[in-house]
Amino acid sequence: MSIKNDIEMVKEELTSEEKFFEKSVITEKFVKKYKNVIIGSVVVIVVAVVANIAYDANKASTLTAANEAYNKLQSGSFDQATLARLESLSPSLHDAYLYSKAIADKDLKSLEALKNSKSVLIGDLATYESAKNSSEFTSYSLKQDAVYKELAQIQNAILLMNEGKTQKAHEILRLIGSNSPLAKVASALLHYGVK
Repeated sequence: MSIKNDIEMVKEELTSEEKFFEKSVITEKFVKKYKNVIIGSVVVIVVAVVANIAYDANKASTLTAANEAYNKLQSGSFDQATLARLESLSPSLHDAYLYSKAIADKDLKSLEALKNSKSVLIGDLATYESAKNSSEFTSYSLKQDAVYKELAQIQNAILLMNEGKTQKAHEILRLIGSNSPLAKVASALLHYGVK
């Protein structure tokens, strides 16, 4: 009986080895058949990873250079070359610098130029800051995404009250909702702002 068990055990080992060799032959055939596709896929993945790393490194380098140029301008050492470098590296940061400088210097000409900024926020803020009369505040407050929409309405109402157009000013003040942070100011102007 022990010989019979040994024979069965040897048969099982041979069967499992045959299966192993059969799988390895199938795998070898698969690899040979799709070798170019596998190599191509690996190359594409490696190139994509390297390109992504290079892009991130370039982006970080550009960001660092733009921040250095901005800090140099902020430190008071203004020169046209640094300003041009900042504009080429980061147009939005360039416009933000020009906006802050125009506000500090009360330079309406620069604010007018920044109205058409590619940075939507800077363009919006420059439009508000450069508004001088009732029609400009009205046109600003009618913009859908105006940042200072309600503040422009308050400014417009004050200008209209100073011109003696209290009825029109009250109509504008009523447009400010009760949940607005400026609701109390609008309410106060409605009740006490009459001249």
